[in-house]
Amino acid sequence: MSGTNVPSVQFTPTGLVIPTEAENLAGIQADQNAAFGGNLNPGLTTPQGQLATSQAAAKSNADSVFAQFVDQVDPDNAEGFMQDAIGRIYFLNRNPALPTVVQLVCGGDVGVSIPVGAQAKDTSGNIYVCTQAGKIAAGGTVTLSFANIVTGPIPCPENTVTSIYQSIPGWDTVNNPSAGTVGQDVETQAAFEFRRQQTVAANAHGSLPAIYGNVFEVEGVLDVFAVENVTDNPISGAIMGNPNVTNYTVVGHSFYIAVTGGAAADIAEAIFEKKNEGSNMNGNTSFNITDTSYSYPQPVYTYTWNVPTPTQYAFIVNILNSSALPSTIVQDVQNAMTAQFNGVTGVAQANGIVPATTGQRARIGSLLLAATFYGPVATCEGPTVPVQVLSILIGSVCSATGSVSDTSNVLTITAVASGSLTPGTTVTDADSHIPAGTTIVQQLTGTAGGVGTYQMSAAATGTASGEAITGAGSTAQQIGIDQQPQIGTIVVNLIG
Repeated sequence: MSGTNVPSVQFTPTGLVIPTEAENLAGIQADQNAAFGGNLNPGLTTPQGQLATSQAAAKSNADSVFAQFVDQVDPDNAEGFMQDAIGRIYFLNRNPALPTVVQLVCGGDVGVSIPVGAQAKDTSGNIYVCTQAGKIAAGGTVTLSFANIVTGPIPCPENTVTSIYQSIPGWDTVNNPSAGTVGQDVETQAAFEFRRQQTVAANAHGSLPAIYGNVFEVEGVLDVFAVENVTDNPISGAIMGNPNVTNYTVVGHSFYIAVTGGAAADIAEAIFEKKNEGSNMNGNTSFNITDTSYSYPQPVYTYTWNVPTPTQYAFIVNILNSSALPSTIVQDVQNAMTAQFNGVTGVAQANGIVPATTGQRARIGSLLLAATFYGPVATCEGPTVPVQVLSILIGSVCSATGSVSDTSNVLTITAVASGSLTPGTTVTDADSHIPAGTTIVQQLTGTAGGVGTYQMSAAATGTASGEAITGAGSTAQQIGIDQQPQIGTIVVNLIG
């Protein structure tokens, strides 16, 4: 007998087509019938029928494995080992688990050096090591980056890293006024593909994408944002048509790089490898690089970037109350929200359920959408207990007294009756001087969420003082290019 009646996998202009199991079975039975001279009983309960059924199932399984392999060739669909293989074509390896990073204010005698490796401890017993050396300045403090010695998404709330674990003479106090940037488990499928797309440009030189991609490859870097100002004048507002520069001025003919995580020396080296001569820089962190391509004298260049300010975003989650919901529903919703915000995927909650997260964390300079969190919340109890989401809002609820000034985007709060103000909160005033849809971008001075000054996303159109200010959640919030977003309070309301 030559040939076969069993259908083959077909490559078509629109993609791969594999035969159904029924088509495979019919082809195998036709081959059997021809091999035995015809008139073979086709009944599936006969020995030949059972053999044909088993062969059809095996053929279909092999077709499915082949189809999955072909599907994995597309970088958008690749996962696991196949995604690792595609990454290595671009000289990329999947990032391992990364530690929580926090900015610590170290106080003590002026001039005392805090070296890389210095250690501090939080109130939960977690140890953090210094990743960026510095000296205590004239004001008696210096702010340095520390990383948890254990990898993974370990929370680091504000004002919890308060103990010096390894004594250094002249170093007296330590604290974190802002919460740390939560680390991550092994890089997710979505995050790895996002980084692969960004780092393709790293093969270039001089362009902003090349610098961005090269910095993103630095070990320990959690997040990067890059933008440039090609004009002669400083820009403090919209760049590239996107109004996401929050209280930050990018000088003329310069590039701006915001980096969270990574060692200062490695970040500076990554910029040095890709930056062309002559362009200016912005930021609050600098490091000197010696150009060893010269024999003597070897020039020394200073490279500057910005370590963004950790900024907490609060959420209000309203879900329909039901007797079917477990007693842990509030904690389960909060866990699902936190997992989505931090880009954690495939990890079961305390209730054993894996929420449907996207694997993409909230990033510097990105648009934070409340809609992103609907899926994770709706699936936080699994398929048997659907959670009906009524609304999810970014920000908090607040009733306060304050003042605004004509053409200024600064809101001054003099008293708070209830609640608090957080980034993402939509604010209105009794005299309608604040434009509709205006949100809090960040707090500038004062008590966290209370009395103090706040930057608004739009300038007031009039001047008023001592008037009622109302805050409520919003559905979207632009994260600033000088902000490292962090998950804040999550209020879960059971409605009905």
